[in-house]
Amino acid sequence: METLLAIITAVCGKIQVVSDLFWDFPTNFKWYSSIPILGNFSLAIILLIGSGIYFSIRLKFIQVRKFKHGINVLRTSKAQTGISPLASFFLSTAMRVGPGNILGVTGAVSVGGPGALLWMWISAFFGMATAFVESTLSQIFKEKKDDEYIGGMAFYGRKMLKNSAVVGVVLSLMYIIYALLCFPAQGFNTVSAMGQIAGIISGSELPTTHPVYWIGFVVIILATIAVSFGGTRKISKVTDVLVPIMAIVYVLTVIVLILINFTRIPWFFYAVFTEAFKPEAVFGGAFGIALMQGVKRGLMSNEAGQGTITMPAAASDAAHPCDQGCVQAVGVFLDTIVICTLTGFVVIMGRVWLTDSSDAWFELGKLPKYLASVEELTPGTALNSIVTLLISLCFGLFAFTCLLGFMSFSEICANRISRSKVFINVIRLLDIFVICFGMLTSIVGMDLGALWDLSDFANILIAYCNIPLLYIGFKYVKRAQEQFESEPGMPFTSRVAGIDVPVWDEKAKLGK
Repeated sequence: METLLAIITAVCGKIQVVSDLFWDFPTNFKWYSSIPILGNFSLAIILLIGSGIYFSIRLKFIQVRKFKHGINVLRTSKAQTGISPLASFFLSTAMRVGPGNILGVTGAVSVGGPGALLWMWISAFFGMATAFVESTLSQIFKEKKDDEYIGGMAFYGRKMLKNSAVVGVVLSLMYIIYALLCFPAQGFNTVSAMGQIAGIISGSELPTTHPVYWIGFVVIILATIAVSFGGTRKISKVTDVLVPIMAIVYVLTVIVLILINFTRIPWFFYAVFTEAFKPEAVFGGAFGIALMQGVKRGLMSNEAGQGTITMPAAASDAAHPCDQGCVQAVGVFLDTIVICTLTGFVVIMGRVWLTDSSDAWFELGKLPKYLASVEELTPGTALNSIVTLLISLCFGLFAFTCLLGFMSFSEICANRISRSKVFINVIRLLDIFVICFGMLTSIVGMDLGALWDLSDFANILIAYCNIPLLYIGFKYVKRAQEQFESEPGMPFTSRVAGIDVPVWDEKAKLGK
């Protein structure tokens, strides 16, 4: 087993080298990194934040102007076909709000210092415009299948590139690969959370080989299979329940921590804004590190620009494509500006790295780092056990809902490649196998770091595929946005889009 783990770690290490190349290029060249200011910005950062800035300007900061409209769409949400905008919001939030909201922020602060959180905010603000573009695009080119809507990156990519079947297959395959690379970490996180909860309840730290882990392993696999094979509607029924619970519990728990440590709030903002431009030497002492960590973990958390949230966005029975664009912009705000910021409060206000145990803190895994910060904010009180239990529960739900989303949309992409039952079942079995692998790595005591490297690579790889498509399709989004704002309530049709959109023509005829 040790030999196998060593091989897996080595393979993941090689993938991380490639991932770093994608993330860091061309800052890994001395001639570029020596350029003042610009040398801190990698191509990935320029592409992600730059695209968000471009879309924000071209759309006149629609993420601000139509934020309230997005809330109203959620409030008055309903559907006649497929799922409602609210259900789509919960489904996308199930995938967007994951363990990265805890581990990602903790990791970003660990490496880039408190200032990484500021760059996470900035990337999220402009990412809201990117999310608007990709979600509106997925709505424009969605298709109707039976009594559901399907769509997303693979669908609009094919439609815009001369309706090429090859493009559709390649992009669908890219999503499947993306999901497979992300499954291990989510499986690891889910079963780890169950073990953590059992340990808190029993009052003792349980070894990973304890029967509780194996029971959790079986329960999670069966639950994932039972829900994810039921289609988008079945998954949305589950996420409609789980997402509000996990979001509300996590937000309220962290707010309590902040309130009982309110005297540290001014220091929190001081640390974030001062360390964003000149981080302490303990964090690497480089502006570029804080910048990179903020953007990288922000992307992993809110997924703006990746194209991964476009499938739940397309499933919505929205009244206008831009309605869902506004909703998804709200989703980025919830994920990063609200939930990630709350995590940042705990990690930064905990100030564990400023104590005598700082060296030990840097040796801990990301979740123990976060829990160590929680303990620092509730020292010697019964509240610590309660808070740790609630956070571990939310952490497990974050990972589980991500698994559901990944599996469901992997199957949609598989159907885009081939309707063969054999092929679909092969993808299903492959998904389950990789999830099992991730869970088993937790049980045998493998470090999560190597699996996290896979997710890093998956995130930037699919972002590089999706961002160019957003520029190609922006003219359609712009036409939709102009009609949306100049002719409110008017149906969106092929005439407005300037390209054939049969789903919207049908909706217009039926008066929906």
